[in-house]
Amino acid sequence: MRPIRETISLDEARARIDAAVHSIDRTERVPLADANGRVLAHDLVSAADVPPFARAAMDGYAVRAEDSLGATREQPRTLKRIETLFAGQVAQRTVGPGECIEIATGAPMPAGADAVVVVEDTDGEASGAVRVFSPVSPRQNVGPQGADIRRGQQVLQAGTTLTPGRVGAIAALGLAQVSVYARPHVAILSTGNEIVEPGRPLAPGQIYDINGFTLSAAVAAHGGVPVAYLTVDDTIEDLTRALDAGLDQDLLVFSGGSSVGERDCILDLLAARGEVIFHGIALKPGKPTAFGRVSGKPFFGMPGYPTSCLSNAYVLMVPALRRMARLAPHAIRSVAVPLGRQIVSPPGRHQICTVRIVDGAAIPAFKASGDITSMSQADGYIEIPAGTDVVEKGDSVEVMLF
Repeated sequence: MRPIRETISLDEARARIDAAVHSIDRTERVPLADANGRVLAHDLVSAADVPPFARAAMDGYAVRAEDSLGATREQPRTLKRIETLFAGQVAQRTVGPGECIEIATGAPMPAGADAVVVVEDTDGEASGAVRVFSPVSPRQNVGPQGADIRRGQQVLQAGTTLTPGRVGAIAALGLAQVSVYARPHVAILSTGNEIVEPGRPLAPGQIYDINGFTLSAAVAAHGGVPVAYLTVDDTIEDLTRALDAGLDQDLLVFSGGSSVGERDCILDLLAARGEVIFHGIALKPGKPTAFGRVSGKPFFGMPGYPTSCLSNAYVLMVPALRRMARLAPHAIRSVAVPLGRQIVSPPGRHQICTVRIVDGAAIPAFKASGDITSMSQADGYIEIPAGTDVVEKGDSVEVMLF
């Protein structure tokens, strides 16, 4: 056994990770249909006006504004309808004095017309006579060419995370593909002689892999691409082979083997092949977490216990991954509620305590580091700073919602 003699604070661990992690520079082109949530790699400048023509903003009649002057219900102006125009069609005729063209919203304005009288202010007859009951001014009810985007305008800036609205703006430019930053690929490996893939029968002393799936889900939810590797035994030889395979990815996250037992080989592997940046955090759960670099690639050695592993994924791995993916820090939703039961926190350690919200109060959901239901049955978690030994029932706590 090799006990952890010294630990660093959670803040110090975050600072060291932040200093060691850098954003991905690779770019790729993706179909516009797949661009939502991706990070734009280049400035987008419009090569044309949007819309590319002046268009009717309302259903009605395209007219020369001067022909509507003085129109009232009692004394309408009568114009001659010379054509009917729907969206997607271009007028074949020019509007002259005393003439109009019936026009649908979005249709290009015909030559000669400079305004649209809304259909509610008109009365069209089968003969083609149209009575206008209200005057319009030039450009009234007309969407100008380039009203949305002008040619040469920067529409989106590099580094922008694409949303449905921003994808729509790119579509308006006529682009079928867009250049984005590549998503970080994350090698995920569960270690341990006792770990078995779900779907296989368990032998005595074995348990199913949990961490590989929780880590993969967290990676996929925060801008990464999980690349799962088959479980390996706790031997330095097996772990070395797995490490070599994982170095094809941008980030490596191994779970298990980071503690202090005889078969906990992650620290030996990290020290032999790369750089140990820290091992041991004053944190509950998750004290034996290791972090370093191998061949320039960030490496997390997560605790094997599922609650410890996933807790540390939220507080340590996710921020690092989002930085690599050029995504903004995760906006955690939170709610302030009273604590429903006293919590005693270990002295000198920052505690992440999962809770359920029941009848408006936060009830501790943590069982043990090895119990995944500590997470699956929780609504969120609270953080208890290292200097706080007790949080009393009724104290207001900030619950970070999952």
